[in-house]
Amino acid sequence: MAAKPALAFSHLGVYVRDLARMEAFYTGLLGFTVTDRGDYSAPTGPTYLVFLSRDPDEHHQIVLATGRPEGLAFSTLNQISFRVPDLAGLRALHAALPRFDATDVRPLYHGNAMSVYFRDPEENRIEVFMDTPWYVTQPCGIALDLARSDDEIWRWAEETARELPGFRPRAAWRREMAARMGVA
Repeated sequence: MAAKPALAFSHLGVYVRDLARMEAFYTGLLGFTVTDRGDYSAPTGPTYLVFLSRDPDEHHQIVLATGRPEGLAFSTLNQISFRVPDLAGLRALHAALPRFDATDVRPLYHGNAMSVYFRDPEENRIEVFMDTPWYVTQPCGIALDLARSDDEIWRWAEETARELPGFRPRAAWRREMAARMGVA
C-alpha cells in the first residue's frame, strides 16, 4: 500500500448572497482579517472573492464567494468550527453574539468539548468550542449554562463526563487514534 500523503486542513470556501454583510460578520465577530479580494472568472460565471484569515502563515482560512443562489432552502454546509483556548474565550464570543444579530444560539457540552453554536447572517451554522481533557462517545450534546462560574462548570463537566459512555482521558483516546491512523 502506498504511503498516505501528509494532509493538513487549510481553508474553506462559502458561497454567499450578501458579501458585505458576511464580511462584516466574519471580521467583526470572529476577528478575521481581509487578506485579499477581487474578481474571479469562475466556470459558473463572474465571482467576487474575499479572502479571510486569522493566521499570518495562512493566506486565507475562509473564502467568501458571491453566487449563492437565492432559492436554496437551507445551507448544505453543516457547520464551520473554531477552537478557543479556554472558557474566557467561549464566554467572550457568547457575549458578543447579540451585537451581530446571531441567531439559533445554543451553548452545548459534548463531554470532549464545550461549544457555542449559532448562525451567521446567511444561516450557516458556526461552532466555537474549547476542548476538555476527556473523551466520551459521540455524538453527545447537553445544554451548557455559561452563567455558572468556571469552577462550577468544570466540576459539573467532569461529573457529567464520567457518567457518559466511553469516558476516558483525552490522552488515552489520542493514543488509540494515533495507533489506528498509523502516526506517532
